[in-house]
Amino acid sequence: MQLISKAKNWAKSLKRDIVALWLAARDARVPWYAKAVAGAVAAYALSPVDLIPDFIPVLGYLDDLVIVPLGILLATRLVPPDLMSELREEAARRIERPSGRSGLIFILAVWLICLIFLVLAVRRLV
Repeated sequence: MQLISKAKNWAKSLKRDIVALWLAARDARVPWYAKAVAGAVAAYALSPVDLIPDFIPVLGYLDDLVIVPLGILLATRLVPPDLMSELREEAARRIERPSGRSGLIFILAVWLICLIFLVLAVRRLV
């Protein structure tokens, strides 16, 4: 049970750090090279596209278990420590805050538009 608790805490800290890196990539106080690395790591971690597709046995999860944490480690070390601490606090606040309905409505609208285009494309073929 202790191992599961540690794994959950580690996963929460990764999620917080990804949001903090996303914030760092947009913060004027962060050096340009740290912004570039932080933005790339956050974009890759949040992207549905993987370097190694998940359907490949064992290797598919390699990026999620190794590449992303190493990228987070590198990016967090490039951001000044006091600033990274501040960004982590802000990220924790944003994660705890309930998300609005506007995001949900936007995602549903995008899916609905995609579905409509798919139906129209299929009707043209038939």
